[in-house]
Amino acid sequence: MVAAGAETPAAASPRRPRPRRVAAALWSLPPIAALALVFLYPLALVVWQSVSPEDGGHSTAPYTAVFAEASFREALTNTVLLAAGATAGALLLGLALSLVIAFVPFPGGRALSRFIDLFLAFPSFLITLALLFLYGSAGLANGLWTDVTGAAHGPLDFLHTPWGVLLAEVTYFTPFVMRPLLAAFSQVETGQLEAAASLGARPWRIVRTVILPEALPSLAAGGALVLVLCLNEFGIVLFTGAKDVVTLPMLVYTKALLDGDYTGACVVAVVNITLSVTLYALYRTVMSRTGGGPAFRTGGAHRAGA
Repeated sequence: MVAAGAETPAAASPRRPRPRRVAAALWSLPPIAALALVFLYPLALVVWQSVSPEDGGHSTAPYTAVFAEASFREALTNTVLLAAGATAGALLLGLALSLVIAFVPFPGGRALSRFIDLFLAFPSFLITLALLFLYGSAGLANGLWTDVTGAAHGPLDFLHTPWGVLLAEVTYFTPFVMRPLLAAFSQVETGQLEAAASLGARPWRIVRTVILPEALPSLAAGGALVLVLCLNEFGIVLFTGAKDVVTLPMLVYTKALLDGDYTGACVVAVVNITLSVTLYALYRTVMSRTGGGPAFRTGGAHRAGA
């Protein structure tokens, strides 16, 4: 029985969620408007310009014309191949370095792990300039060679080729793979490793059967992120001076600023955006399966290494 004077749930004063929803909608309008003005409106202009031929009207003729160009097909091929190669190289190198840092005790391992976080903030052109300083035609390595041998030129002249671009991208993007891997390795129970070792498992078998299954989601997430970033990389290709290496971002730059073909540049940009959005959707799917982003946490109670 309900005590006299007590309100039943049905008799209680009804809540008023509608004003709260209206207030929340009003508060969300300014950021939405700012997002639309800063990002969506310019993006819509690019898409609109891509279907606006110079002779007037609106059609898909610019897409047909650009897709028929050999330079576009070459740029698309270079972009995909370089992105895939850089992603594969970053995955292999990042996995190897992460295993060493996480599970092989050595002086400075913790400091190196922290440096990786700082490295993520570096602009890509700094890494390219460093490689030019080391391996460029007038770089340190070629200078040492000419000083020792007396030759007129050094043996290293690959930074202006696709291999040089690939080396720069692998160097720059490897930490983007290492960060989620190190976070995943920090969650590996040391008891599992000790149990496997006590049963006679060799180090490679421990890595294959105990560590890698725990790290595969983070490895996939890091690889997807690197692939998206490589598709849109512009600074590395520009600063290496690889004139024969034309990617989609470089083709946008060439068409817009050098050729004055803004419609063609917008077509290439839309293709690049479509590739990036598709791969970003894949990246978000992988990240959601890892728990919504814990791969980038730096802590861990069961860290086996640094």
